[in-house]
Amino acid sequence: MPETHVHRRDALRAHLRDSEVDAMLVTDLLNIRYLTGFTGSNAALLVHAADSVEAERNTLFCTDGRYQTQAAEQVPELEHLIDRASAQRLAERVESRVGSYRRVGFESQHVTVDGRDALEHAAPSAELVRTPGRVERERLVKDESEIEALRMACAAADRALAELIEHGGLRPGRTELEVARELESRMLDNGATGPSFETIVAAGANSAVPHHRPTPTRLSAGDFVKMDFGALVDGYHSDMTRTVVLGEPASWQREIYDLVATAQAAGREAIRAGADVRDVDSAARDVITGAGYGEQFLHGLGHGVGLEIHEAPALSQRGEGTIGAGMAVTAEPGVYLPGWGGVRIEDTLVARADTPELLTLTTKELVVL
Repeated sequence: MPETHVHRRDALRAHLRDSEVDAMLVTDLLNIRYLTGFTGSNAALLVHAADSVEAERNTLFCTDGRYQTQAAEQVPELEHLIDRASAQRLAERVESRVGSYRRVGFESQHVTVDGRDALEHAAPSAELVRTPGRVERERLVKDESEIEALRMACAAADRALAELIEHGGLRPGRTELEVARELESRMLDNGATGPSFETIVAAGANSAVPHHRPTPTRLSAGDFVKMDFGALVDGYHSDMTRTVVLGEPASWQREIYDLVATAQAAGREAIRAGADVRDVDSAARDVITGAGYGEQFLHGLGHGVGLEIHEAPALSQRGEGTIGAGMAVTAEPGVYLPGWGGVRIEDTLVARADTPELLTLTTKELVVL
């Protein structure tokens, strides 16, 4: 997608010019992937900020010899330098063109103190300017190619869970670890390149722990089984949680499940362009608080997803800003009762002007197995 990456670099350049920055040194690998398509483990990118045809010709990409062939395939439109110390090599190029690069931005949230010292040593004539989160802000709104990758990742997770249930993978006697491994295997079988994160499977009282890690605990009749998992496709992450019950649910289980489902529906409906992230969180939180379980909802409603499993925006009372059309976010309220069990229901969605697009399509009705 060379045209897509050129468009993304042009958008970044416009913001750099607004900040009176002549160029930006990008060193975070996910941001480099976003701007170039490169997927190797070592690289740096120097984005020239000029508003002219010279901008692309003066934008430089650097990686080491292990990735020379890969870089030629993935980043054919930019000039390449080959050096293991990629950031320092590009900083040296800045120094050699100091007349063009007086103010150079760098990703201060990713560069260590020693790393900055090395850049200053390599380019002593340039002024290094902090540009934290600049590329991440570009990544907030997903284009259609990114949304399609998210759809595919969500579909792989949906199919994996459906197959797990169809083949009897959720039954008393199996361990949390066995279920987690099978879910991850089935996501791979359905087109994922890997899991989005370490799969959470929590049975019985363990389901009251929001981020319980799977153990040899065996599933038992009467258990809630909470599964939080996702698939990785083309670098993009899906995120979904479903809670099922093994055997006829007790009255308290139906009560808690119905409450979380109602809150989750309210949160989903609040996700639209222009909505304040705190108001979206409140839409779900107020339902749970009104039922007397506010202290058992232990986290924010959701978060952004994309090239990272947790991105901005944060849908929480501590979050800031508004939702924009094209942002991909989760809605995942939960109620957790220590010693008893817990419920979380989570979807991945894309915000639109009105009704959000739901990407995770597995039923949210209580599944009784």
